Amino acid sequence: MIGLATAISSRIATPLDTSRQKSIELTGITEMQDKAKGYTTPARLLHWTVALFVLLLIPAGFVMVQQGLPRTLQNTLFLFHKNFGVIVLVLMLLRVAYRFFVRPPALPDHLPDWQRKIADISHRLLYVALFVMPISGYIRVRAGGFPIEGLDALGIGTLLPRSEMIANVAKTIHYLTAFAIVVLLMMHIGAALQHALLRRDGVFERMWPPTRR
Repeated sequence: MIGLATAISSRIATPLDTSRQKSIELTGITEMQDKAKGYTTPARLLHWTVALFVLLLIPAGFVMVQQGLPRTLQNTLFLFHKNFGVIVLVLMLLRVAYRFFVRPPALPDHLPDWQRKIADISHRLLYVALFVMPISGYIRVRAGGFPIEGLDALGIGTLLPRSEMIANVAKTIHYLTAFAIVVLLMMHIGAALQHALLRRDGVFERMWPPTRR
């Protein structure tokens, strides 16, 4: 009786174990496929270059308008902020053009729908803000009658008439957009760290490092 029970038990257990093992293997394959669907090298380089500039430009923008700064430091910060702001605008135009021709990889299948929706909305808002920020900065500077040394050196003159009203409106938009970008960046960085350190589900690796392995 014991031998018969053992034989029956082994026959029942074998298909279940095989099925479970196949399920685990399929799950592992799916996760590996998700991790393999990373961004291309140009997309990663554009992403991290813009991120670096923005993380430098925003604090520089807040510091340069503070009272009591040494004149040399203040002038340096203004030069950096104005000219690299234009570079960010050019890089963002390149990013949009590149995304148009090279579609980014879809999010991994294991992410729930609500995370996909939040990621999509936050990315769209961040893109909009990263265009509004340098454009409003350009308008504020040019309408205020100030130079943008990099553009002037290239022979690209102002595209706007001098107007204090336009400059002040652009200044307000620029200022408010900076806070919006800070909030969106905190959400973006927080989500990235969650995927990288806690979930470890390959989402962070899709964009990091700047070159694909």
